[in-house]
Amino acid sequence: MSETPKSSRQKQEFEHALESSDRNVAQFEHKHRSFFGNVQHFLHGNPTMVPVIVLIFSIIIFGFVAGSKFFSPFNLSLIMQQVSIIGILAAAQSLVILTAGIDLSVGAIMVLMSVIMGQLAVTIGIPAPIAIIIGCIGGICAGGLNGFLVTRIKLPPFIVTLGTWNIFFALNLWLSGAQSIRSQTLDEIAPLLKFFGESIALGGARITYGSILMLVIFAVLWYILNHTSWGRHVYAIGDDKEAAELSGIRTNRTLITVYCLAGLVCAIGAWASIGRVGSVSPQSFQEANLQSITAVVIGGISLFGGRGSIIGPLIGALIVGVFNSGLRLAGVDVLWQVFAIGWLTIIAVAIDQWIRKVSS
Repeated sequence: MSETPKSSRQKQEFEHALESSDRNVAQFEHKHRSFFGNVQHFLHGNPTMVPVIVLIFSIIIFGFVAGSKFFSPFNLSLIMQQVSIIGILAAAQSLVILTAGIDLSVGAIMVLMSVIMGQLAVTIGIPAPIAIIIGCIGGICAGGLNGFLVTRIKLPPFIVTLGTWNIFFALNLWLSGAQSIRSQTLDEIAPLLKFFGESIALGGARITYGSILMLVIFAVLWYILNHTSWGRHVYAIGDDKEAAELSGIRTNRTLITVYCLAGLVCAIGAWASIGRVGSVSPQSFQEANLQSITAVVIGGISLFGGRGSIIGPLIGALIVGVFNSGLRLAGVDVLWQVFAIGWLTIIAVAIDQWIRKVSS
């Protein structure tokens, strides 16, 4: 006969432990955020809102301070004209800063390429379209030199571009002989070089082709950075270069293309700068490097890379233009205009640091 089975077996030790364990579901304490905490989180997710808010408040304030002249179509279009070249350089600068680098040579590249275009078209007699194309190729090569030194020689971007700034400036003076090509000479031999200085009347406003070019450049770069894999790679490198390499991104090749594209944008800006100034001047835009960085910082692109929208520097350049125009119409001395822009830059960096401290 079979042995009668036991109605119950003896429980093992781990089963006794389970019976005495806490069966409550894990709960996480919800941390209540303050008003400033909510603002910080919102701005962290929407960094472009900072310059947008500053631009709106600037327009309102200077509208009251400077009066109706500030809102005149002519003055508003004049602001666009004044910031067009710095805006184009800020677009080039943004590409590099998004990768956690910096380019101190953008202004020098632009002036050098304008001199090359002018010398080729006027002194040598090469047709203006070919001179412009050669200038654009020269811009790509200048940017490529920066990229090569950063990626292959492993030099810091700050040191590299500080050195090439001096190199390009010296070449600029050597090629031009420190002499400008006058507006009348350009009109006679190569009027195409002044194309972006021409304007169209729109009501009381005068919209230059250079202003339109600036908007087109920002629109194209916005699409590239937001709707292509190359653009995502740029952000990934700026956020964490080592992680980007581990994920399969060819970081060095991407960085070289970033510097080359920045050089091309500078060369296009060189063509626009000839139209803006009306001549080819080797001494023009001496402070363009710092002004482009100012527009980028005020525009909300982080100096640590990987965060910000390319539209931000456009707004940043407009903020600088609004400040300069409003203070000038209010009768403020140029010295204090520079003083105000300096403080605005410091405040923009402080806000960026504050936003970066947000905890997810």
